[in-house]
Amino acid sequence: MTFTENRRILTHRGAMAMLEAAVAAAEEMGQPQCIVIVDAAGDVLAEIRMTGAKFLSRRSALAKALTAASTGGPSLGVPESVRPAIAAATDGAVTGLPGGLPIRFSGDLVGGIGVGSGAGEQDIAVANAALAAVGADPVD
Repeated sequence: MTFTENRRILTHRGAMAMLEAAVAAAEEMGQPQCIVIVDAAGDVLAEIRMTGAKFLSRRSALAKALTAASTGGPSLGVPESVRPAIAAATDGAVTGLPGGLPIRFSGDLVGGIGVGSGAGEQDIAVANAALAAVGADPVD
């Protein structure tokens, strides 16, 4: 019987590299963003509210990151029919808004990133830039 396992984790250096790439992508598009990166357990590793980003978008960015880390898929993948119920059941911690992506390396789920304050397509583009910066698995 095995009582331990080896698993990958997202390091603080990885989280910071992702944050830096996300900020650069947001600046390039001219859309200040709230960006939150969590580990596989949902603990916040890095976050920023860029100057000019909507302060309430920090909450949605956190929910997007938690959703992606918990489900292993994009936050947009939460079925429309269950979004209100699951948001209520989790006190807003799970959302179907676009901008949350899982962070995977060679298929291993290590966390999630959530981006909010722009249009959905902008949020997703910023999250994808962060994934690409550290060589994480791309999200379809």
